Amino acid sequence: MAATLAENNEAMFRLMQEKRGVTDAQISRIRQIFQASGYAGQGNPAITRHPMTPEQAQAKLPQDAYQYYRNAQFERICGRKYMAPLYDPATQRPEDATVCVDMFEYPNVPLAYPVTWIRAREAALVCAAEGKRMGDAHEWEGAAAGALLPPDYRFDLGTPQAMRAAHNAKWGPSKSWTYGPQWQRGICAQGSQKSPSCNGGSWAGCGSNTYPVGSFPNCRSALGVYDLEGNAAEHMNLPLNESQMASRGSTTLGVTEMKGSWFIWDTIRAHEEWARWRAPYWHGTPVMSSHSHANYHLGFRCFADVK
Repeated sequence: MAATLAENNEAMFRLMQEKRGVTDAQISRIRQIFQASGYAGQGNPAITRHPMTPEQAQAKLPQDAYQYYRNAQFERICGRKYMAPLYDPATQRPEDATVCVDMFEYPNVPLAYPVTWIRAREAALVCAAEGKRMGDAHEWEGAAAGALLPPDYRFDLGTPQAMRAAHNAKWGPSKSWTYGPQWQRGICAQGSQKSPSCNGGSWAGCGSNTYPVGSFPNCRSALGVYDLEGNAAEHMNLPLNESQMASRGSTTLGVTEMKGSWFIWDTIRAHEEWARWRAPYWHGTPVMSSHSHANYHLGFRCFADVK
Protein backbone atom coordinates (compact mmCIF):
# COMPACT_ATOMS: atom_id res chain seq x y z
CA MET A 1 0.00 0.00 0.00
CA ALA A 2 1.06 3.61 -0.48
CA ALA A 3 2.54 5.67 2.31
CA THR A 4 -0.55 7.67 3.28
CA LEU A 5 -4.31 7.29 3.43
CA ALA A 6 -4.72 10.14 0.95
CA GLU A 7 -2.41 8.46 -1.57
CA ASN A 8 -4.26 5.17 -1.21
CA ASN A 9 -7.58 6.94 -1.73
CA GLU A 10 -6.34 8.71 -4.85
CA ALA A 11 -5.22 5.38 -6.30
CA MET A 12 -8.65 3.96 -5.51
CA PHE A 13 -10.40 6.91 -7.14
CA ARG A 14 -8.34 6.42 -10.31
CA LEU A 15 -9.33 2.75 -10.36
CA MET A 16 -13.00 3.67 -9.97
CA GLN A 17 -12.73 6.00 -12.95
CA GLU A 18 -10.81 3.54 -15.09
CA LYS A 19 -12.79 0.38 -14.33
CA ARG A 20 -16.28 1.71 -13.53
CA GLY A 21 -16.43 5.00 -15.40
CA VAL A 22 -17.03 7.20 -12.36
CA THR A 23 -16.88 10.79 -13.64
CA ASP A 24 -14.52 13.58 -12.66
CA ALA A 25 -17.39 15.51 -11.06
CA GLN A 26 -18.48 12.48 -9.04
CA ILE A 27 -14.92 11.81 -7.89
CA SER A 28 -14.56 15.44 -6.85
CA ARG A 29 -17.57 15.15 -4.55
CA ILE A 30 -16.49 11.75 -3.22
CA ARG A 31 -13.01 13.09 -2.52
CA GLN A 32 -14.52 15.89 -0.44
CA ILE A 33 -16.43 13.36 1.67
CA PHE A 34 -13.36 11.20 2.23
CA GLN A 35 -11.16 14.18 3.07
CA ALA A 36 -13.69 15.55 5.55
CA SER A 37 -13.81 12.14 7.23
CA GLY A 38 -10.07 11.89 7.76
CA TYR A 39 -10.37 8.12 8.20
CA ALA A 40 -12.46 6.71 5.35
CA GLY A 41 -10.44 4.51 3.03
CA GLN A 42 -9.04 1.01 2.81
CA GLY A 43 -7.64 0.98 6.33
CA ASN A 44 -4.90 2.70 8.31
CA PRO A 45 -1.82 2.18 6.11
CA ALA A 46 0.48 2.16 9.12
CA ILE A 47 -1.02 -1.02 10.53
CA THR A 48 -3.25 -2.67 7.91
CA ARG A 49 -2.00 -6.07 6.74
CA HIS A 50 -4.32 -7.65 4.20
CA PRO A 51 -4.43 -11.48 4.14
CA MET A 52 -4.39 -11.62 0.33
CA THR A 53 -3.05 -9.40 -2.43
CA PRO A 54 -5.00 -8.55 -5.58
CA GLU A 55 -2.44 -10.57 -7.54
CA GLN A 56 -3.07 -13.64 -5.37
CA ALA A 57 -6.82 -13.18 -5.78
CA GLN A 58 -6.45 -12.85 -9.55
CA ALA A 59 -4.52 -16.12 -9.68
CA LYS A 60 -7.62 -17.92 -8.35
CA LEU A 61 -9.76 -16.76 -11.30
CA PRO A 62 -9.89 -18.30 -14.79
CA GLN A 63 -9.54 -14.92 -16.56
CA ASP A 64 -8.92 -11.24 -15.93
CA ALA A 65 -11.09 -10.23 -12.97
CA TYR A 66 -12.43 -7.10 -14.63
CA GLN A 67 -13.85 -9.23 -17.44
CA TYR A 68 -14.70 -12.27 -15.34
CA TYR A 69 -17.14 -10.23 -13.25
CA ARG A 70 -18.74 -8.37 -16.17
CA ASN A 71 -22.32 -9.37 -16.97
CA ALA A 72 -23.78 -7.97 -20.19
CA GLN A 73 -27.39 -8.72 -19.20
CA PHE A 74 -26.98 -7.00 -15.84
CA GLU A 75 -25.35 -4.00 -17.48
CA ARG A 76 -28.27 -3.59 -19.87
CA ILE A 77 -30.72 -3.67 -16.96
CA CYS A 78 -28.75 -1.61 -14.44
CA GLY A 79 -27.01 0.74 -16.86
CA ARG A 80 -23.68 0.39 -15.04
CA LYS A 81 -20.84 -2.07 -14.60
CA TYR A 82 -20.69 -4.41 -11.62
CA MET A 83 -24.29 -4.10 -10.47
CA ALA A 84 -26.89 -6.86 -10.19
CA PRO A 85 -30.68 -6.56 -10.54
CA LEU A 86 -32.77 -7.55 -7.53
CA TYR A 87 -36.04 -9.42 -8.08
CA ASP A 88 -37.98 -12.51 -6.98
CA PRO A 89 -37.12 -15.42 -9.31
CA ALA A 90 -40.36 -17.17 -8.31
CA THR A 91 -42.45 -14.54 -10.06
CA GLN A 92 -40.09 -12.24 -11.97
CA ARG A 93 -37.27 -12.08 -14.49
CA PRO A 94 -34.11 -9.97 -14.12
CA GLU A 95 -35.66 -7.47 -16.54
CA ASP A 96 -38.49 -6.89 -14.07
CA ALA A 97 -36.10 -5.47 -11.46
CA THR A 98 -36.74 -1.96 -10.21
CA VAL A 99 -33.51 -1.78 -8.18
CA CYS A 100 -29.91 -2.91 -8.63
CA VAL A 101 -27.16 -3.42 -6.08
CA ASP A 102 -23.38 -3.16 -6.30
CA MET A 103 -21.96 -6.62 -6.85
CA PHE A 104 -19.15 -5.86 -4.40
CA GLU A 105 -18.45 -3.78 -1.34
CA TYR A 106 -17.45 -0.21 -2.15
CA PRO A 107 -15.50 0.90 -4.19
CA ASN A 108 -17.23 -1.86 -6.17
CA VAL A 109 -14.22 -2.64 -8.34
CA PRO A 110 -13.14 -6.30 -8.59
CA LEU A 111 -10.08 -7.09 -6.47
CA ALA A 112 -10.04 -3.69 -4.73
CA TYR A 113 -9.96 -3.69 -0.94
CA PRO A 114 -13.23 -2.55 0.66
CA VAL A 115 -13.59 0.92 2.09
CA THR A 116 -13.82 0.88 5.89
CA TRP A 117 -13.74 3.50 8.66
CA ILE A 118 -16.69 5.24 7.02
CA ARG A 119 -19.75 6.48 8.87
CA ALA A 120 -23.26 5.60 7.69
CA ARG A 121 -23.89 9.26 6.85
CA GLU A 122 -20.74 9.39 4.73
CA ALA A 123 -21.68 6.14 2.99
CA ALA A 124 -25.10 7.54 2.09
CA LEU A 125 -23.49 10.70 0.74
CA VAL A 126 -20.94 8.76 -1.33
CA CYS A 127 -23.70 6.65 -2.89
CA ALA A 128 -25.66 9.82 -3.67
CA ALA A 129 -22.59 11.36 -5.30
CA GLU A 130 -22.68 8.50 -7.83
CA GLY A 131 -26.42 8.84 -8.41
CA LYS A 132 -27.05 5.80 -6.23
CA ARG A 133 -28.38 5.42 -2.68
CA MET A 134 -28.06 3.45 0.52
CA GLY A 135 -30.12 0.27 0.60
CA ASP A 136 -32.95 -0.62 2.92
CA ALA A 137 -32.42 -3.68 5.12
CA HIS A 138 -34.93 -5.82 3.19
CA GLU A 139 -33.14 -5.08 -0.10
CA TRP A 140 -29.80 -6.33 1.22
CA GLU A 141 -31.55 -9.37 2.66
CA GLY A 142 -33.17 -10.08 -0.70
CA ALA A 143 -29.79 -9.86 -2.42
CA ALA A 144 -28.33 -12.32 0.11
CA ALA A 145 -31.25 -14.75 0.17
CA GLY A 146 -31.63 -14.81 -3.63
CA ALA A 147 -35.11 -13.29 -3.76
CA LEU A 148 -36.17 -9.69 -3.24
CA LEU A 149 -39.52 -9.79 -1.46
CA PRO A 150 -41.89 -6.94 -0.61
CA PRO A 151 -40.89 -4.98 2.50
CA ASP A 152 -42.41 -6.40 5.67
CA TYR A 153 -41.26 -3.95 8.34
CA ARG A 154 -43.29 -4.12 11.54
CA PHE A 155 -43.55 -0.36 11.95
CA ASP A 156 -46.32 -0.93 14.49
CA LEU A 157 -43.78 -2.33 16.96
CA GLY A 158 -42.05 1.01 17.24
CA THR A 159 -38.43 0.19 18.11
CA PRO A 160 -35.50 -1.33 16.17
CA GLN A 161 -35.15 -4.03 18.82
CA ALA A 162 -38.78 -5.14 18.65
CA MET A 163 -38.81 -5.02 14.86
CA ARG A 164 -35.63 -7.11 14.76
CA ALA A 165 -37.01 -9.75 17.10
CA ALA A 166 -40.19 -10.14 15.06
CA HIS A 167 -38.28 -10.31 11.80
CA ASN A 168 -35.82 -12.94 13.02
CA ALA A 169 -38.61 -15.02 14.54
CA LYS A 170 -40.37 -15.01 11.17
CA TRP A 171 -37.34 -15.96 9.06
CA GLY A 172 -35.31 -18.05 11.52
CA PRO A 173 -37.01 -21.37 10.71
CA SER A 174 -36.05 -21.03 7.03
CA LYS A 175 -32.60 -19.48 7.47
CA SER A 176 -30.12 -19.84 4.62
CA TRP A 177 -26.78 -18.42 3.56
CA THR A 178 -25.89 -16.63 0.35
CA TYR A 179 -24.40 -19.78 -1.15
CA GLY A 180 -26.94 -22.31 0.09
CA PRO A 181 -29.00 -23.76 2.93
CA GLN A 182 -26.09 -24.77 5.20
CA TRP A 183 -23.27 -22.70 6.66
CA GLN A 184 -19.88 -23.71 5.26
CA ARG A 185 -16.34 -22.84 6.22
CA GLY A 186 -13.95 -21.44 3.64
CA ILE A 187 -16.55 -20.21 1.11
CA CYS A 188 -16.36 -16.50 1.93
CA ALA A 189 -13.75 -13.96 3.04
CA GLN A 190 -13.90 -15.01 6.68
CA GLY A 191 -10.47 -16.44 7.41
CA SER A 192 -8.18 -13.55 8.38
CA GLN A 193 -7.32 -12.35 11.86
CA LYS A 194 -7.41 -9.09 13.75
CA SER A 195 -4.23 -7.08 14.11
CA PRO A 196 -2.28 -8.30 17.16
CA SER A 197 -2.57 -4.80 18.60
CA CYS A 198 -6.31 -4.49 18.00
CA ASN A 199 -7.78 -3.33 21.28
CA GLY A 200 -11.44 -3.16 20.39
CA GLY A 201 -11.58 -0.74 17.54
CA SER A 202 -9.01 2.08 17.55
CA TRP A 203 -7.61 3.59 14.35
CA ALA A 204 -4.05 3.17 15.65
CA GLY A 205 -4.50 -0.40 16.87
CA CYS A 206 -6.80 -2.12 14.38
CA GLY A 207 -5.84 -2.67 10.77
CA SER A 208 -8.51 -3.44 8.19
CA ASN A 209 -7.67 -7.08 7.52
CA THR A 210 -9.96 -7.38 4.50
CA TYR A 211 -9.57 -9.40 1.32
CA PRO A 212 -9.82 -7.95 -2.18
CA VAL A 213 -13.49 -8.05 -3.17
CA GLY A 214 -14.24 -10.96 -5.46
CA SER A 215 -11.44 -13.08 -3.98
CA PHE A 216 -14.00 -15.81 -3.23
CA PRO A 217 -16.04 -16.31 -6.42
CA ASN A 218 -18.20 -18.97 -4.75
CA CYS A 219 -19.28 -16.45 -2.11
CA ARG A 220 -22.08 -15.45 -4.45
CA SER A 221 -25.81 -15.22 -3.96
CA ALA A 222 -28.31 -16.66 -6.41
CA LEU A 223 -28.83 -13.11 -7.72
CA GLY A 224 -25.14 -12.68 -8.54
CA VAL A 225 -24.04 -10.52 -5.60
CA TYR A 226 -20.67 -11.22 -3.96
CA ASP A 227 -19.12 -10.92 -0.51
CA LEU A 228 -22.40 -10.39 1.31
CA GLU A 229 -20.86 -12.62 3.96
CA GLY A 230 -17.35 -12.08 5.20
CA ASN A 231 -14.99 -9.19 4.51
CA ALA A 232 -16.44 -5.86 5.68
CA ALA A 233 -19.73 -5.51 7.48
CA GLU A 234 -22.02 -3.11 5.63
CA HIS A 235 -24.04 -0.05 6.61
CA MET A 236 -27.72 -0.29 5.64
CA ASN A 237 -30.84 1.71 6.41
CA LEU A 238 -33.47 0.36 8.80
CA PRO A 239 -36.60 2.49 8.34
CA LEU A 240 -38.80 2.98 11.39
CA ASN A 241 -41.71 4.27 9.30
CA GLU A 242 -42.60 4.39 5.62
CA SER A 243 -41.25 7.93 5.19
CA GLN A 244 -37.75 6.67 6.04
CA MET A 245 -37.53 4.02 3.31
CA ALA A 246 -34.67 4.66 0.88
CA SER A 247 -36.45 2.36 -1.57
CA ARG A 248 -39.31 4.85 -1.66
CA GLY A 249 -37.18 7.92 -2.16
CA SER A 250 -36.32 8.95 1.40
CA THR A 251 -33.09 10.87 1.91
CA THR A 252 -33.69 11.49 5.61
CA LEU A 253 -33.54 7.71 6.21
CA GLY A 254 -34.01 5.71 9.39
CA VAL A 255 -31.51 4.14 11.77
CA THR A 256 -28.36 2.15 11.15
CA GLU A 257 -28.45 -1.57 10.45
CA MET A 258 -25.15 -3.47 10.25
CA LYS A 259 -25.36 -6.15 7.57
CA GLY A 260 -23.16 -9.09 6.68
CA SER A 261 -20.34 -10.53 8.71
CA TRP A 262 -16.69 -9.75 8.88
CA PHE A 263 -13.40 -11.53 8.73
CA ILE A 264 -13.40 -13.82 11.78
CA TRP A 265 -16.16 -16.28 10.93
CA ASP A 266 -14.11 -19.31 9.93
CA THR A 267 -12.35 -19.30 13.30
CA ILE A 268 -14.63 -17.42 15.69
CA ARG A 269 -18.39 -17.45 15.26
CA ALA A 270 -19.16 -14.53 17.52
CA HIS A 271 -22.90 -14.38 16.81
CA GLU A 272 -25.45 -15.55 14.31
CA GLU A 273 -25.49 -14.36 10.73
CA TRP A 274 -27.59 -15.59 7.84
CA ALA A 275 -29.12 -14.08 4.74
CA ARG A 276 -32.18 -12.43 6.29
CA TRP A 277 -30.77 -12.05 9.81
CA ARG A 278 -31.05 -8.63 11.41
CA ALA A 279 -28.34 -7.77 13.88
CA PRO A 280 -28.83 -6.24 17.32
CA TYR A 281 -28.92 -2.46 17.39
CA TRP A 282 -25.13 -2.26 17.64
CA HIS A 283 -23.79 1.32 17.78
CA GLY A 284 -27.24 2.38 16.61
CA THR A 285 -27.89 5.97 15.52
CA PRO A 286 -29.90 7.69 12.81
CA VAL A 287 -28.18 6.93 9.51
CA MET A 288 -27.65 10.62 8.80
CA SER A 289 -26.18 11.40 12.23
CA SER A 290 -22.74 12.98 12.07
CA HIS A 291 -21.80 10.58 14.88
CA SER A 292 -22.86 7.33 13.20
CA HIS A 293 -20.42 4.50 13.81
CA ALA A 294 -17.19 3.83 11.93
CA ASN A 295 -14.79 0.95 12.46
CA TYR A 296 -11.99 -1.08 10.90
CA HIS A 297 -14.39 -3.80 9.66
CA LEU A 298 -17.36 -1.66 8.63
CA GLY A 299 -18.00 -0.61 5.03
CA PHE A 300 -20.96 -0.41 2.66
CA ARG A 301 -22.31 -1.00 -0.83
CA CYS A 302 -24.68 1.13 -2.91
CA PHE A 303 -28.04 0.50 -4.55
CA ALA A 304 -29.57 2.22 -7.57
CA ASP A 305 -33.16 2.46 -8.74
CA VAL A 306 -33.66 1.26 -12.30
CA LYS A 307 -34.65 4.20 -14.48
